[in-house]
Amino acid sequence: MAISAWMYTLIPAAAAIIGAAVAVSARPGPTLVSAIQHFAAGVVFAAAAGEILPDIMHRGSPWATLIGGGIGVATMLLVKHLEALAKGPAGLLTVIGIDILIDGLVLGIGFAAGPKVGLLLTIALTIEVLFLGLTVATELGESVRSRAKVISITSALVLLLPIGALLGAPVALLPSPLLTGFFAFGLIALLYLVTEELLIEAHETPDRPWVTAMFFVGFLALLLLEEVIG
Repeated sequence: MAISAWMYTLIPAAAAIIGAAVAVSARPGPTLVSAIQHFAAGVVFAAAAGEILPDIMHRGSPWATLIGGGIGVATMLLVKHLEALAKGPAGLLTVIGIDILIDGLVLGIGFAAGPKVGLLLTIALTIEVLFLGLTVATELGESVRSRAKVISITSALVLLLPIGALLGAPVALLPSPLLTGFFAFGLIALLYLVTEELLIEAHETPDRPWVTAMFFVGFLALLLLEEVIG
């Protein structure tokens, strides 16, 4: 299971590197970036609502859900606080590194729930990490002139994905109540990603109907994919 989760992290890791390469060559316009963020938010929300939430509900462990969810909320608020304190490239890289590590952890937890959940989360997080690659490269491009160095830094940063996945994969071996707690943590992390990161940043540019619709396109796309996979 750990090996499977680790291997799947190579997909979003590659997406982040591709995003960085695109950003250093031709930075996408703000409208396109906002559309990508809306789409990614829809996909991640569908993964959270369609896969992790039902699993938590069916396990029937309210205390485990409360504790795991509470720890998730506290962790995400800490991340938000760190984001407010982050200054300069080093601060940005630290915060994004934490985000990527948590993404890897959530992916590992997803594979603990089952291969299907892990696969759908891989797809969802690939789009999100692609955007992170764009962000890192764009911000570093203002202070680092070497394109190769920007891509190298991004590549080093995404190594936190497999590390997080390896940390999350052993969750599958835990007793059911503890497993539920970790699922609740993962659910909160995904919801935070949608509501406090992707959508907030997406709304920094003027809204357009087709851009807003991309959230629902992403949501429906993952639901349809889930139906196809069965």
